[in-house]
Amino acid sequence: MNSTEEGDTPQRLSRRGFVGTAAAVTGVSLAGAWAVPASAGTPEGFGAVSTSPNLPSGFGRTFKSRFVHANGIRQHVVVGGDGPPLLLIHGWPENWYAWRFLMPALAKDFTVIAVDQRGIGLTDKARDGYDTATLADDLAALMTALGHQRFSVVGHDTGYIIGYALAADHRDRVDRLVVAEIPGPPGLVDPDHAPPPLFVPAFLNDKLWHIPFNGVNDELIVDMVRSNADAYYRYEYTIQGGGPPLLPESAIKYYVTLYTRDRATLRASFGLYRAWDAILAQNVQRQADKLTISVLGIGGANSWGPAAADGIRPAATNVQGLVVPNAGHWLAEQAPAVMIQAVRRFLTA
Repeated sequence: MNSTEEGDTPQRLSRRGFVGTAAAVTGVSLAGAWAVPASAGTPEGFGAVSTSPNLPSGFGRTFKSRFVHANGIRQHVVVGGDGPPLLLIHGWPENWYAWRFLMPALAKDFTVIAVDQRGIGLTDKARDGYDTATLADDLAALMTALGHQRFSVVGHDTGYIIGYALAADHRDRVDRLVVAEIPGPPGLVDPDHAPPPLFVPAFLNDKLWHIPFNGVNDELIVDMVRSNADAYYRYEYTIQGGGPPLLPESAIKYYVTLYTRDRATLRASFGLYRAWDAILAQNVQRQADKLTISVLGIGGANSWGPAAADGIRPAATNVQGLVVPNAGHWLAEQAPAVMIQAVRRFLTA
């Protein structure tokens, strides 16, 4: 394994709404070959530090893009800072760039590693491997290649799901876990609540419809999104944002371009959703052996709120919760100062 460095108004939503809707998703097999060969070289393409817009002042002096070959794929990471290792796992539809406002402050206390998930950004668009067991293995191998045996993890959205899998499947590797802005890992069984019916209230459907849509394993989905991609993603950024402040226009354009550069890139971005049934089954098994490390669940008051912490309680014995006021789903971009303080306090306590 090797790496190359580059130069210079809220509804309280329960987890069971999420799980019940998710359980209706089918079509998990992955089709089509969209692997991009892993090659050596400096990460300079669209999505690297050098090509990303409106980064905080001095960002490029601290953080560098790197390619790391691990678990059979070439992974793109942005690394900087000094101190204990801290792995940041983005959500959908974003990439490492989602953490840009947090990274300089966190780099004062931690070695920060912000990764592009398999299939996203400059990381390889592998044919398969989008179940969370494999995605967790990707990141464990990445951290080994970077020389970090033990580390802490912060995951948002799909990064929440992957971060939970990483902590559960690699218990000797993860010290502490911060998860944000979904109502728990899908598939967990809450004995106190039955799942809702397939036809859920509109306020849930508006936030969750993309999960079964993205999970349909057919080129029709790629065609439909490509035909009106800007509107599709803007709807997601808006409805999940829960009201102002929303994402900067430059960030929206960046993410839309990143996800829609070509058919293969767009198709790969649906990989996790097409593996949903496998993820549900894996999480049922993981829940049988609860996490014992400290976990912090963070939700935006205008989005999932306390459900972000409540949703993981059936799978962990030591869970703290935080609700961020006046923020929606995109916490790292809507409320970076609160996130910095919360993450730093939790990880250094």
